[in-house]
Amino acid sequence: MEELVILKKLVGADPEDKRHCVRFLSNFKYRNHLCLVFESLHMNLREVLKKFGRNIGLKLTAVRAYAKQLFIALKHLKNCGVLHCDIKPDNMLVNEAKNVLKLCDFGNAMFAGKNEITPYLVSRFYRAPEIILGLPYDHPMDIWSVGCCLFELYAGKVLFPGATNNDMLRLHMELKGPFPKKMLRKGAFTDQHFDQDLNFLAVEEDPVTKKAIRRLILNIKPKDISTLISGSPGEDPKMLANFKDLLERIFVLDPDKRINVSQALSHSFITGK
Repeated sequence: MEELVILKKLVGADPEDKRHCVRFLSNFKYRNHLCLVFESLHMNLREVLKKFGRNIGLKLTAVRAYAKQLFIALKHLKNCGVLHCDIKPDNMLVNEAKNVLKLCDFGNAMFAGKNEITPYLVSRFYRAPEIILGLPYDHPMDIWSVGCCLFELYAGKVLFPGATNNDMLRLHMELKGPFPKKMLRKGAFTDQHFDQDLNFLAVEEDPVTKKAIRRLILNIKPKDISTLISGSPGEDPKMLANFKDLLERIFVLDPDKRINVSQALSHSFITGK
């Protein structure tokens, strides 16, 4: 049971409970089922968004506090050689005061290293492009998921609400422009989404026959993340500019060039400097 091994490793490496991963307390067998016991927390961030964000998102100061705690959790995972593989607002728990966040649900977690290439790892909206293309994946995939969550916490809506993997790639390119050719050449699933010349093929449903049609899409122009984030009245413009800069550094299509967790923790959005 890899989840149990991972939970024990994470808790053993964090004796003072400072690393923002949900506290694993014990396990027992009941009618041959393995049961895991965790600390009790109040609600998850999906519920917080519904209740307090009402689709308009949270204050930037709250997003910053949660971001810092998430990156501390990711740093702990990286130090322990663990990939979470399912970071989304549903898997972030907060205490009753809403000021402490814990990353939870390690049911899909795995040790970093040679992992099998699968296009459906991570919940779709939070799935990094390297997973969809069938490239090797590592800690940057979790950073991408965190970026999606931070946008959603602030904007109150999903950044990449794709209906399929193909749709997700289109949305990624609409924000960031075309994929580096070297990524596409190495991807195990590139041919499902691109032609031989590495042009993107959008898969759409014919409204009449309901058959899938593949439409060639050329020259996708990237957007600036600023167009998707409008500041709220009374918000610190410098903090907002820093937030946008952090997201720009997270949403880099090439995982090797994406901001890493140590860089994220020292980014001015997090440090406030």
